[in-house]
Amino acid sequence: MIFVTNNRHKLEEVSAILGDSIELKSLKEIGCTDDIPETADTLEGNALMKARYIYERYGQDCFADDTGLEVDALDGAPGVYSARYAGPGHDSEANMQKLLEELDGKNDRHAQFRTVIALIIKGEEFLFEGVVKGTILEEREGEGGFGYDPIFRPEGYDHSFALLGNDIKNRISHRARAVEKLCKFLAEHSPCSSYKC
Repeated sequence: MIFVTNNRHKLEEVSAILGDSIELKSLKEIGCTDDIPETADTLEGNALMKARYIYERYGQDCFADDTGLEVDALDGAPGVYSARYAGPGHDSEANMQKLLEELDGKNDRHAQFRTVIALIIKGEEFLFEGVVKGTILEEREGEGGFGYDPIFRPEGYDHSFALLGNDIKNRISHRARAVEKLCKFLAEHSPCSSYKC
């Protein structure tokens, strides 16, 4: 099945969650070098936009995701703009720095990561959501992970995603929870009987 991404970190993370049950192909592996638009104003809209783009052009079952960090004190920002919060360059360091500056002096540091997966199988569309709640740290903690991982501490844990490591993150993350719902759906629904999780 095609995973509509060329983000190596995402591909590795989702492949690790799925295990050997489904062989994923990235955009690179199907020869797609297009700059797929992500211009919707919701995570759901962006995920569907990416999945539809590939399904319409390649005619193959696929899924796409979009993820946002939603901070309570910032009325849900950066949200759908998380990857380009500090500008169009998808610069994780700049994004984290901007977020820390925006939260400077604020007591409420509650936040959540939310992932939405859009799946298209035989032309039918399905959405799956995963959420993990936590808090934004006052400074970076650890070098692992990607995106905002060094400044996000999930509920029930003493360290950031960056320090927890991939084994724990792949069990509890927003993306893991959305992929788990995707996997359960593929295993249980007849249109997807060729996919076994």
